[in-house]
Amino acid sequence: MEIITAAQYSEYEAFVSSHPQSSFTQSVNWRHVKNNWGFEAIVSRNKEGKIVGAMAVLVQKIPFIGTSFLYSPRGPVCDLDDHAVLIDLLSGVDALAKKHKAHSFKMDPDTPITNEKFIRFAKTHGFDHIYGPDGFEGIQARFNYRLYLEGRTEEELFANLTQKTRYNVRVAQKKGVEIKVCGKEHLDEFMRIYNTTGERDGFSTRPKIYFERMLDALGENVRLYMAFYEGKAIAGAVTTNYGGKTCYVYGASDNVFRNVMPNYLIQWEMIRWAVETNCFLYDFQGISGDMSEDNHMYGLYRFKRGFNGCIDELAGEFDKTYRPLSAKMVDHAIALNGTLRHYKRKLLKK
Repeated sequence: MEIITAAQYSEYEAFVSSHPQSSFTQSVNWRHVKNNWGFEAIVSRNKEGKIVGAMAVLVQKIPFIGTSFLYSPRGPVCDLDDHAVLIDLLSGVDALAKKHKAHSFKMDPDTPITNEKFIRFAKTHGFDHIYGPDGFEGIQARFNYRLYLEGRTEEELFANLTQKTRYNVRVAQKKGVEIKVCGKEHLDEFMRIYNTTGERDGFSTRPKIYFERMLDALGENVRLYMAFYEGKAIAGAVTTNYGGKTCYVYGASDNVFRNVMPNYLIQWEMIRWAVETNCFLYDFQGISGDMSEDNHMYGLYRFKRGFNGCIDELAGEFDKTYRPLSAKMVDHAIALNGTLRHYKRKLLKK
């Protein structure tokens, strides 16, 4: 085990960016997006000194309490059946917990809920397994809708779409919807549509500076796609391409011109990017675990289902507590802060 320095980040990045268990959130460049967190990176090496496992860890200092929270988003990056490597990496987490006076550590690897072997391993090594039925109880979605590309051509993937989705893609094409890969100069247009989407669908939005950091930090591994109709921006998406996976991370659609189906065409163009770069997976990201038609998120699932992928139910989160008293104090402070925000929103509505 080795907690590496910045001078070794290129070696770390070469391993993580080519590993099938990886995620863009495990890239060393993700630290520039999450610049309000500290950052550490752990590697495990074989006898020849070659990296065989890695884990990026974000460090959130907790003011007043004097502790910190450690989080490895979609980590670790290794063969999850190789318990020797896992133990090595987790010894690095223990060292970081001591260094940063952490009260707890969280990881949420990209592994299915059916991976009982890994779940048993984690519990045996002091982790609590946390998951919920809706899949949005944790930091990241637990149910992901995914399209496994399996080396298929664009023609084969297009034929694989449901009839209605193929029709909607063609509607956008016939109506003259234009999809462009844009730079930061179009972020204001994206933010206008993104905030409109948040108000319409009832989710919290991120500030413009966050997307600026994301585009700067991830470089060629991220794209801002925009859909234009009659010269007007009407939809947008921020999508990553890293480690053989193209991930639809943020999406936005205006309240006007929805009849020209820009969201279908923009998804198809992002799938084409995945094919062009030899990705094995296109990830539509989160859906609710409740797929009943009366669920308020059913429309999102129905849209993604049209691309004829599959639902991956992930294992969820694994928490290790180092300082139980400090952890309880932090949980209490978070709950109190949430209550205060709730009452503040109610007062503002009066």
